[in-house]
Amino acid sequence: MSVKELRRSDVMAHLLDSLEAHKDIGHYGRLVFAMVARHFLDEPELVKWLRKNPGFEEEEARALVHQVQGRDYSPPRRERILEWQAKQEFPICPNPDDPQACNVYRDLTFPDGIYENIEEFHEQRAAVE
Repeated sequence: MSVKELRRSDVMAHLLDSLEAHKDIGHYGRLVFAMVARHFLDEPELVKWLRKNPGFEEEEARALVHQVQGRDYSPPRRERILEWQAKQEFPICPNPDDPQACNVYRDLTFPDGIYENIEEFHEQRAAVE
């Protein structure tokens, strides 16, 4: 798995380019990046990418990665990315008006367990309703 695979997603390519340019992608940008990239990069490489965000120290990067892994967060849906984007200055989604943009599930293939977790969540939600 690699950065090359992540670049198939418009939102991840945008975040990678921004981090490469040492831009501050904001709290939610870092969260989205970690939630998605953890399935494509090993921990040291993920931490290295997060550290490219100005002022985001190694301890903070490791803590974020451990939080995302420990809680087994699924990658966010497009709607969640747009919701989070509204809470910060940095535009996580480069083309928010395009309904096909920022859908990491359309552009990337995640491990089977991710899809099973999402299906289980929706089944539980339907049972409650």
